[in-house]
Amino acid sequence: MKIIKILLIEDNRLLLDGIASILKKQPDMHVLSTVGNGESISSMLNKHKSDIVLLDLGLRNQNSLQIVKLTKKNFPEVKIIVMDLIPLQADIFQFVQEGVSGFILKDASMVEFFKTIRSVYQGAQVLPPHLTGSLFSQIVENAISILKPSVIEESVRMTKREKQVIELVADGSTNKEIAQKLHISTYTVKSHVHNILEKLALHTRVQIAKHVHLSDSYKSEIDTTSLIVK
Repeated sequence: MKIIKILLIEDNRLLLDGIASILKKQPDMHVLSTVGNGESISSMLNKHKSDIVLLDLGLRNQNSLQIVKLTKKNFPEVKIIVMDLIPLQADIFQFVQEGVSGFILKDASMVEFFKTIRSVYQGAQVLPPHLTGSLFSQIVENAISILKPSVIEESVRMTKREKQVIELVADGSTNKEIAQKLHISTYTVKSHVHNILEKLALHTRVQIAKHVHLSDSYKSEIDTTSLIVK
């Protein structure tokens, strides 16, 4: 059984302790750390290899959206779930655009709460039940493809190695798998992914995959470029 490693960010001590206690009772979930006011989230993420970050949208003394941006920039593989009472559609759009994978209403049932965490861990995008359907599609499509015209034009600036990495990311390969296929280090792969995101003005690996599906410029890179070229 795979264990979902969770970092919980909540500045209400009652909620922080309560949510942590609930999660710790799940056999497939492990709370690595809990973060309240004044604690360094970046240092926590550096110290603990989290799969999921559970983040309160309405932190009093910190900007939750900024935390999302920094987390996705420095730890792109970490999945983020935002918790809120009643998130506005504008907030949902903004957070999804910055790479958030799911939302949990603070009045959600236990079943919904755990299901959201497990679904996001498995790669799904999850919104509260009353916001799914056409709104879900609109938000995700807009968030991922809003920069589509300029993104496709930027593809010519990619190196051959970066195009290889893009194609493998789109195929769902992890950094370790990419490193093995291209005979380079995992650190080098992470560096390539970081450069690709910056060049394409994207935030997540999902957006890279979307870019590949919109463009034909990478289709033959793995076959035509030598895998030993760095």
